[in-house]
Amino acid sequence: QGQLVQSGGGLAQAGGSLRLSCSAPARTFKTSAMAWFRQTPGKEREFVAAIRWPTGTAVYADSVQGRFTVSRDVAENTGHLEMNTMKSEDTAVYYCAAGEPGIGSIQLRDPRLYRFWGQGTQVTVAS
Repeated sequence: QGQLVQSGGGLAQAGGSLRLSCSAPARTFKTSAMAWFRQTPGKEREFVAAIRWPTGTAVYADSVQGRFTVSRDVAENTGHLEMNTMKSEDTAVYYCAAGEPGIGSIQLRDPRLYRFWGQGTQVTVAS
């Protein structure tokens, strides 16, 4: 784990927006995808969204489809998760991950296939 640095997050009101960013040192960064996962106490890490690094195509969990947008800046080795129309159930610790999990949508959703992880950041949505 490690080697990715997250920023953003914090507190939002229901219906509001937050943005998360995830940066990697260029010298260590070799990836085909970046993903976002979230976790609440007592639960397994849950897939949120992923973006294929070369093409920019994305996949989303059903729970965030249409509300969250994942993007990446290849030149800056940085990924972003824009969260809109937030709900209380979006409250969690969010993690970014990068690596070479494969390009299939099933593979992109599997946290075990990612080599690099961010430190996690708390996102709280107040209802």
